[in-house]
Amino acid sequence: MLPPMSTAPARIDGRTERSRKTRDAVVTAFISLIDKGNVRPTAKQVSEEAGVSLRSVFQHFADLESLLAEAADRQVARLRHVFVRIPADLPFAERLERFAAARASVLEEITPVRRAALLQAPFSAEVSRRLKWVRDLNRDEAERLFASELISLGTAERALAAPALHAAAEWDNWETLRHHEGLSPGDAKQVMSHTVRALLRKEED
Repeated sequence: MLPPMSTAPARIDGRTERSRKTRDAVVTAFISLIDKGNVRPTAKQVSEEAGVSLRSVFQHFADLESLLAEAADRQVARLRHVFVRIPADLPFAERLERFAAARASVLEEITPVRRAALLQAPFSAEVSRRLKWVRDLNRDEAERLFASELISLGTAERALAAPALHAAAEWDNWETLRHHEGLSPGDAKQVMSHTVRALLRKEED
């Protein structure tokens, strides 16, 4: 007679799956609260939004810094469909249009979490590291895409234009255009395009 089948692995798998779902719910709730305008959610608010106990929040995350770090990672993952590598051999006008459209879409989407991250960054090495990674990625992509235009500038002018190009298409500038200047996403995108074109000394076609 065969020995009775053990149910231990199933129980372990069940616990693992419940733990994963709880952790996922906590991160989703945290992002949801930030998206609603609460840039500094408390652990209690997160637990209520997620429908889990306060104890469960701290079982999965030692502090709100680690929760914010995972929320930032989640946001990068959910925006991967927007990060399309634009061919650098396209005509300038097409590259600029596709670049501005993609960058505007990303910047608009990340605004709530970016605001929350900037509040935490001075006190959090993990959050600061993620912000730097995104800024470096954006800078490298802009310089790759417009390398031929940057090379055509003189050395001294290129040294000024490259960081200015990065700043023109970064979130801080987007926040200025959208929040402080009150522009619509479409108008802010047009300002970005105009600025990039001027920096690279490209005339309208």
